[in-house]
Amino acid sequence: MNPKLQRKIEHLENIERFPAEELFKFIQLNKEDELLDLGAGTGYISFSFAKYVKKVVAFDYDNDILQYLELKAKEKGITNIETIETTAANFKEMPLENDRFEKAVASISLHEVQPLSLVLDEIHRVLKDKGIFLCIELEKTEMTNAPRVSSKEMEEEIVKAGFTVIDTIHPPTQVANQPVYIIIAQKKGY
Repeated sequence: MNPKLQRKIEHLENIERFPAEELFKFIQLNKEDELLDLGAGTGYISFSFAKYVKKVVAFDYDNDILQYLELKAKEKGITNIETIETTAANFKEMPLENDRFEKAVASISLHEVQPLSLVLDEIHRVLKDKGIFLCIELEKTEMTNAPRVSSKEMEEEIVKAGFTVIDTIHPPTQVANQPVYIIIAQKKGY
């Protein structure tokens, strides 16, 4: 494995964050669900959620990271994770069917997407009616220099994309020493 990839994997695996299982109180999983893990990275969400759903589609733009995720899944004996690499920058065009997923999770993966509306439209497109979207993101603060989207702005963009915001939570737990928020949204059923 090349040293640059090794450093990236170590960084992703060692980010200080709350256990993915804590997210279960915000999203109900069913054995027949297909779940989209947007910006899957090394599988933080995918591995924790896979045992509770029919299939997890781990979606990322870094093929090397996805190969690592596949290797770890094999080592763990997890067979219901499918990896898909996106060629479009920042998830703006997903090679996925309309209305495929019951659930979608984007964990610390949308803050650099410009324009944000395109990826939220894509998430809306691939979710079934009444599908649940769980967005975990770093909160924008006055101290932040890096790209961030405030929870208020994210809520507005999610609503514009056709979702209903069910709840916004600001947990006390931080990720990489930064405040986070969790937005639970539902695709409007027609």
